[in-house]
Amino acid sequence: MTEELLIPVDKYLAAGVHIGTQQRESSMEPFIYNIRPDGLSVFNIQLIDKRIRQASKFVAKYPKEEILLVASRDNARDAAEKFGEITGSVVMSQRFMPGTLTNPAYRGYTEPRLLIVADPTLDSRAIAEALVVGTPIIAFCDTSNNTKNIDFIIPGNNKGRKAIATLFWLLGNEISKARGELAEGQEPKYTLEQFQPEQ
Repeated sequence: MTEELLIPVDKYLAAGVHIGTQQRESSMEPFIYNIRPDGLSVFNIQLIDKRIRQASKFVAKYPKEEILLVASRDNARDAAEKFGEITGSVVMSQRFMPGTLTNPAYRGYTEPRLLIVADPTLDSRAIAEALVVGTPIIAFCDTSNNTKNIDFIIPGNNKGRKAIATLFWLLGNEISKARGELAEGQEPKYTLEQFQPEQ
């Protein structure tokens, strides 16, 4: 029997979480359900849902202040900051400055034990530095993302404003549940609509 989805399938569809790009990295093929006639990839929603659940249990094991989320895409900024509010994670939603993870002399230097990135392409500098210092990396990955250095992939549309907001909202709430801060059936701090800013 298939596990019930975290949100109804129509909410996933309405946010466009399932729509990938026309470019496909081979490592992302296991997450692709179909290719549309226009060439766009379609993600398997069951797998997106499953990976969010798995990632949340992993993230919940880390102290809040030792989790760093890097989300430099404009479309992800608001949702990333709300994710930080509900999870207690440190959020960098502006440009990631070189040396942030590797240069103790830099004033913004930090030593997270876990890195989450919204887009491996745009946030590649953070990934490169995490590799140097041995920090595990979780990433939201679209079909076109190179996943070579990612420890745990959460598949989905990481470019659309509503899509990435939905992914952040789901992951944040599941982390709160895994920590025992949000009971099953309890209303989360923010609704999905509050996480999805107007265009």
